[in-house]
Amino acid sequence: MASLRLRCLVTILVAAATVAPAFAVSQALCDDSIPLPPKEKFHLFLLVGQSNMAGRGKIAEQDRKPIPHVVKLSQAGKWVPAVDPLHFDKPPIVGVGLGRSFAAEVARHVTADDPQVMIGLIPCAVGGSPIASWEPGGYHASTKTHPWDDAMVRAKRALQDGTLKGILWHQGESDAKPKLAEVYEQKLHTLIARFRSELDAPAVPFIAGQMGQFPERPWDASRKQVDAAHRNLPEKVSGTAFVVSDGLTHKGDEVHFDAKSYRTLGRRYAQAFLQLAGDQSR
Repeated sequence: MASLRLRCLVTILVAAATVAPAFAVSQALCDDSIPLPPKEKFHLFLLVGQSNMAGRGKIAEQDRKPIPHVVKLSQAGKWVPAVDPLHFDKPPIVGVGLGRSFAAEVARHVTADDPQVMIGLIPCAVGGSPIASWEPGGYHASTKTHPWDDAMVRAKRALQDGTLKGILWHQGESDAKPKLAEVYEQKLHTLIARFRSELDAPAVPFIAGQMGQFPERPWDASRKQVDAAHRNLPEKVSGTAFVVSDGLTHKGDEVHFDAKSYRTLGRRYAQAFLQLAGDQSR
C-alpha cells in the first residue's frame, strides 16, 4: 500500500510539472484530482443535443484509451480521462460518440503551439430530447431530466476551472415533425443566443451537425426543414458552422451513426471549429 501511495505521489508531481499525458496514470493509481493547467489554457467544449451527440456506437478497445491532454467532466463533476462512453444519459445504451475524436484532433493542433493546453469536454446531451427541453425549466420525461438546467449546472461547474471555447450541437430528429419543424429555426437561434448570454461568452463558436442521411430512411418535408435550419446557420447567426454527414453510415437502426462514422463526424466538427476559431482570430 505504501508503495502504491508513493507511485501515486510521484506520478501526480510529474504530471503537475509537465501537464502531460500522465493524467490517466495518476487517475488509475489513486483518487487524487487530475492536475489542470491555468484557467486560460484549459479549453472547454460543451457537448449538447440528443442521442447522436451522446453517442450510440459500439465501444472498442481504442475508445477506452485515454487521450493525451484530453479530459471530461464526469457525472459527479470531477475531471477524469475522456474515455467512452463520455455521456451517461442512458447508461444501458450509451456508447461511442463524436466527442473523443473531436477533442483528439483539436488537441493535436493546439498543443503543437502550446503543449500546456488541455481540452475539457462537458458531456450534457440527452437522448430523445426535443429542442423545447433545452429551455429553462424544460423537462424530458423519458430520462426524468431537465436538459437545459442540468447543462447549465455542469457548464458553470466546469467554468470554475477553464475557459469555454466552443459549443457542439447535434439534435433535430425529435423535432422533425409537422408543427415542431416549423418553429425549429427560431428556437435554435434563440438557444444559441441563450447559451452565449448565460455562459457570458457572446462570441463562442457554435457548431451544428447534420442529421444522418440514410437511404433506408428517406427525409420527409419536416426533416428537410430542420436540416435547413442547421445548414443555414452560418448565413444567419455569426460565429456558427455546419458539419455535413455525407457518406456516414448507421449502426443498423437507421437513426444512429455507427462507431466509425461517429469518429469521422468528430473530426469534421474539429475541422469546422478550427477554421471558425481561426477566422475569428483574424
